[in-house]
Amino acid sequence: MAMKLPQLENLVRVDDDVTNDNYGHYPDKRPIEDLLEYGLILVDKPPGPASHEVVAWVKRILEIEKAGHSGTLDPGATGLLPMGLGEGTKALSVLLLGPKEYFALARLHAHASKEKMTGLMREFSGEIYQRPPQRSSVRRVTRVRTVFEFDYLDDYDRLVLMRILCQAGTYIRKIIYDIGEVLSPGATMVELRRTRVSNFSEQADGMVRLHDLADAFYRYKHNNDEEKLRRLIKPIEYCLEGIRGITIRDTAVDAICHGAPLAVPGVIALPSDLREGELVGVYTLKGEVVGLGQAAMTKEQIEQNVKGIAFVMKRLIMKPNTYPKAWKSKGVQASDFHVKTEIDLDKLESENSDEL
Repeated sequence: MAMKLPQLENLVRVDDDVTNDNYGHYPDKRPIEDLLEYGLILVDKPPGPASHEVVAWVKRILEIEKAGHSGTLDPGATGLLPMGLGEGTKALSVLLLGPKEYFALARLHAHASKEKMTGLMREFSGEIYQRPPQRSSVRRVTRVRTVFEFDYLDDYDRLVLMRILCQAGTYIRKIIYDIGEVLSPGATMVELRRTRVSNFSEQADGMVRLHDLADAFYRYKHNNDEEKLRRLIKPIEYCLEGIRGITIRDTAVDAICHGAPLAVPGVIALPSDLREGELVGVYTLKGEVVGLGQAAMTKEQIEQNVKGIAFVMKRLIMKPNTYPKAWKSKGVQASDFHVKTEIDLDKLESENSDEL
């Protein structure tokens, strides 16, 4: 039985089928080798190393060739650094659709009252304009970002502790700098900790320290003890809760993994109010993510048609040949079809590659 994923609950079945347990794996039952290929680690980044250095350390600890993170943290910053393993790195862009939470310590260059600071925080809430700093890796153009919550937590002398819940791609250091400019004397970010990324939070999900990961992998490799490693590495499907999902029949999986679009006969269940152009996760009946697709039809159109392209794949995550071939190639590729998209994944990633 597939593990319960929020994005696969309350789907409407448009057809029936069963899955073959001889192929693929239920996400929470994957062998460790497959978990290292389709896994997610919520790393607690320590102060000092750059985010890409932490990625390099994780690859070395787990003896894998591919890993990647979602959202850069400055070397001095700490906190939640979601990391995808293997093919799981391709799913991380979905986390950019959700909010991020930070606790920041700012040093004011002159004393300011709590009333004045809370007033400024209200002014810096909602939609704000930001221009990436010079050392940013993204194009330095003014853009709009949303600050959902901005709280004044505590102060000591000229130090102010604040909490910010904001849209991905918001520069916290720049917000503090701009507040300092309004105050005139200036302000500097002293410390920063990220505590939430999309549906993951430090409080609810916990985070993984690198030495614990190293210990867990040692137990697995030398003592054949998988328990701790399985606690620290989540199936990559957990990071896709931010978008809704659909399920497909086993016989459609390998064709999609080879680049074909998803035709109507391959669909099993989908959201009742599916919109044309909506980005969804495409899953097997076991709950394994196959990739990310864009709806080319509404739910009603899919029910009314016996053929035609229902979804165009935008990103493939599952490796080809995981499921047996059950299709005849007609030279049709997902790239041959164009659907008006609600979300451009490539643009989303390029605009949010460096955010502090």
